[in-house]
Amino acid sequence: MSRFSRRSENTTDTTPGYEDNAALRGFGGYEPADAPRAQPKRIRPKPKPLKWRRAPWFGLVFIALVAGVLNALGVGKQHPASSSPPPAPLVATPSPRAAVPAVVAGWQSVAGRDGSYAYDVPPNWQPAAGTQHGWDGIRLTTSAFLGKCGQATLGGAGLTTEPLADVDAAARKAATDLATAAYGGTPQLSPGPDAQITKADGTAIPARIVVAEVTPAQTGECAARHALVAALAFGGDSGTSGVVVAYADSDRSGPSIREDLVRIVRSYRFVPVADRGTTTPPPTTYR
Repeated sequence: MSRFSRRSENTTDTTPGYEDNAALRGFGGYEPADAPRAQPKRIRPKPKPLKWRRAPWFGLVFIALVAGVLNALGVGKQHPASSSPPPAPLVATPSPRAAVPAVVAGWQSVAGRDGSYAYDVPPNWQPAAGTQHGWDGIRLTTSAFLGKCGQATLGGAGLTTEPLADVDAAARKAATDLATAAYGGTPQLSPGPDAQITKADGTAIPARIVVAEVTPAQTGECAARHALVAALAFGGDSGTSGVVVAYADSDRSGPSIREDLVRIVRSYRFVPVADRGTTTPPPTTYR
């Protein structure tokens, strides 16, 4: 019998060897059979997004917070009606004004200061005794105005002074200054009718009337095409002359405008104390 015998296939071989681990974990390779097997790591699933399970509670808290703020601010509260009355409207009461009778029938007077002097204007003119107006080189007080075309005044009147003792020279200068400043043209001067001024004591002083015709240089829808200026000068104190001036757009102011302007300046007079009075315009209410 041979010393060697076939090892039975079912004999257990204790010799260290290798075993096929292809069926085990890994990628089909071999690893020592007696190597300790690693414990598989437990892979935890990713946490799912937390659902907003507290949203209803958060909404209630937020609403309560907003309501508290609004309540603190007084929003939505019923406020009691104010017991204080509404402010009263402002009522302006004009100061009394001097009033004197007109000397031209059907006209109205324009009185200055305390009624010590006055002149008359037609009924379609507007007295404005407390108003000053004018242009560079000439200013008029104790004014009156004729209507308007747009923003342009059709005519006006007022008083000024000239530093000239010669009444003829004073009337010419005032008429020229106004025609040049108001209308921008070169005036043509002509003498008016003789005149005199009645003083408060009934005596008369000499006066001179000058009438100027001018073709205005201004253009525009309401610019005057022809204008007239009447000036009456009378002797004053300290080498000066008082002057009454009236002017108007001669094309828009009616067919008798030349006669009206001359009559306006001729109506100037000093008023006796017995003929002076006062009037108070109605109050004006501002709301």
